[in-house]
Amino acid sequence: MNPKPLLDYIARYIALTVEEQHLLLANINQRRYLKGQYVVQQGDICQFESFVLSGCLKSFYVDPDGHEHIAMFAIENWWVADLGSFIKQKPADYNVLCLETTELIQIHHEKLEELYQKIPSLERFFRIIIQNAFVASQDRIVQSMSVPAKERYLAFRKKYPLIEQRVPQYMIASYLGITKEFLSKIRSQLIHEQ
Repeated sequence: MNPKPLLDYIARYIALTVEEQHLLLANINQRRYLKGQYVVQQGDICQFESFVLSGCLKSFYVDPDGHEHIAMFAIENWWVADLGSFIKQKPADYNVLCLETTELIQIHHEKLEELYQKIPSLERFFRIIIQNAFVASQDRIVQSMSVPAKERYLAFRKKYPLIEQRVPQYMIASYLGITKEFLSKIRSQLIHEQ
């Protein structure tokens, strides 16, 4: 296992002693998923908070009519889970699917609760990243309600250039809440404007 990316990421927010690092590492697992494998499926209880070492995933909801709505993508050094399911240990609303062969470091819900008792600063770390995720989610809601699709796409490209290169356009359209045809039209307009 190569825990360095995880430890480096955590060090951006909190300082762990060597003993705390060893305790954390003793309570995590590394797992490899193949392209097309689910990390979480809608209806199951999300047991793990997952840190992406390599790969690309999507988190999405399938509505009663069978339409897919992408909530987020996750690439290296991002966290991914159905957070509501993980925190409340209730059935997941979202699927998490690997778009590429993916390596994850995973922390089981029970182990994380135990680690909070033994490493109090770890609870602060997760509070900070959950707060950041909440703010990003709020920003995305405001954008989807008030910003035209073309501007949302340009903002997506600017904010996530590595994701745009790794996922199909129809998935980006789903993430933006538009049809793939409309995204194609926007892309065509942008090419002609250059």
